[in-house]
Amino acid sequence: MTVLVDTPVWSLALRRKSADLNAREQVLTRALAELIREGRAQMMGAIRQELLSGIREEERFHKLRNYLRAFDEPGIEILDYEEAARMHNVCRGRGIAGSSIDFLICAVAQRRDWHIFTTDRDFDRYGRVMKLKLYAA
Repeated sequence: MTVLVDTPVWSLALRRKSADLNAREQVLTRALAELIREGRAQMMGAIRQELLSGIREEERFHKLRNYLRAFDEPGIEILDYEEAARMHNVCRGRGIAGSSIDFLICAVAQRRDWHIFTTDRDFDRYGRVMKLKLYAA
């Protein structure tokens, strides 16, 4: 199974010191490491942008940017954006708000039959309305 890894999970592994992680966060970062080793972890441009945003030190920015370049992009298509908008409308109609990026993540994953690996509880709410596959570590 292929897994689209969301920003909060990448951030735990790449922007936090392992000594600062609690037991649950350590489980998540080990699961991410396993997905990477197995070649099943996927990233998309918006997640890459979120991870790189806010890094003030130029050297640290370049180091993370270069590391992230090892991960291919899924090639987001017009249909992904259209599906993200449809998902937004469906959720909004049921009283569930979300960001454009979240719905793009949902659309990319769903259209490719991928799981989503996130700690963001909003995806649990989206999943109640849409058929999302959430990865459980």
